[in-house]
Amino acid sequence: MAGQLSDDELSAALAGEPSGFSAVYAIISPAVLGYFRARGVEDAEGLTQDVFVDVLPKLAKVTGGHRGLRTFIFSVAHARLVDHHRRAERTPYLAEYDPLDDTRCAPSAEDEALGSLGGMTDSLSRLNDEQREVLVLRIVADLSIEQVAGIMDKSPGAIKQLQRRGLSALRDLVTEKDHAAS
Repeated sequence: MAGQLSDDELSAALAGEPSGFSAVYAIISPAVLGYFRARGVEDAEGLTQDVFVDVLPKLAKVTGGHRGLRTFIFSVAHARLVDHHRRAERTPYLAEYDPLDDTRCAPSAEDEALGSLGGMTDSLSRLNDEQREVLVLRIVADLSIEQVAGIMDKSPGAIKQLQRRGLSALRDLVTEKDHAAS
């Protein structure tokens, strides 16, 4: 059995004297620590500290001498253990993420964007070079008719005509695909 508090140390602890509390801690904390370790608590030292932090302000109210003090401390320890296990049950299990084990499959935003452009790219490739260039500069690059005319060294009227013909050809290609799909 662990050491026993002297009557003087017990009286000092119950009177709230620091030396008395130090003696209580030195003599009883190893038993509380062993109790937590025997019950499988990972951070037994931390939980032991929590017990004595709770016990300190309540020491003056303890009755029953040595046995009463020991019973009180272990009742606090038991309550802390129950709280610890309840908290552990409610805490979700955290596992490290390993991308190699992840069976979910989702395309990246880039893949989706390029995939949605895939059909459009195919349709654009069926236009003549000038129509394709005008549509890409106007729609994708978001340039004005005047800007596209300057880049392609054509008049704004010619760019408008190429754009109109290119959009008309794209509409026909998309309509053709829709009819083929149904």
